[in-house]
Amino acid sequence: MNAVPDDADTPGGRRLLDKGRMEAFSDGVFGFAATLLVVDIVLRPGRTALEQVVHTWPSFAAYIISFLTIGTAWLAHTALTDRLARIDQVFLRLNLLVLLTVAFLPFPTRLAAEALSETSRERVFITMYGLTLLAIRILGSALDAYARSERLYTPQASSGELRSDRRKLVPVVTGYVIAILIGLVLPEVAVALYFAIAVYAIVPFRQVARLLFRRS
Repeated sequence: MNAVPDDADTPGGRRLLDKGRMEAFSDGVFGFAATLLVVDIVLRPGRTALEQVVHTWPSFAAYIISFLTIGTAWLAHTALTDRLARIDQVFLRLNLLVLLTVAFLPFPTRLAAEALSETSRERVFITMYGLTLLAIRILGSALDAYARSERLYTPQASSGELRSDRRKLVPVVTGYVIAILIGLVLPEVAVALYFAIAVYAIVPFRQVARLLFRRS
């Protein structure tokens, strides 16, 4: 990774870095984590093939929620890095924390799928799953906040994806906290809420409404 020469826009003369290798590494981690989610989908015992598929619904549900979460995080991360003029050492380390939680997600995803089938452990595993989803969202927003505070974005940077992500931050974080608390009593309800949050976070409702209005 090559250092970027200091200029008037680098407060304190801190060492700034090229973002190319960071983007490549980050995309690799996002892609690998999303791929790993499929590995844990295993057919469960049943008398017929259809029963085996039906009994595997917890794995399918956990897979969809986690894939949508990783997809939302990747979209926000891509919108963020596309508008970066430079990065610094602190940004790199914050980015690693984001990737840490993303790469970890397949593990609690498998535990959550197992928990929905074996109710004796579902509260602990579903809570762990929810905390991981929440951590991905908070750390991704922290990365954006740091980039803005340190003026790492290009002066003309403007992204509808980033603005949408910021608008949805409070409702999504609040939803996760509520779902985690509910999961301590009703784990299956919490999983349904995680699915609803994932759909809310990834669907650009304003753009969809604008498109439908234009066509009508």
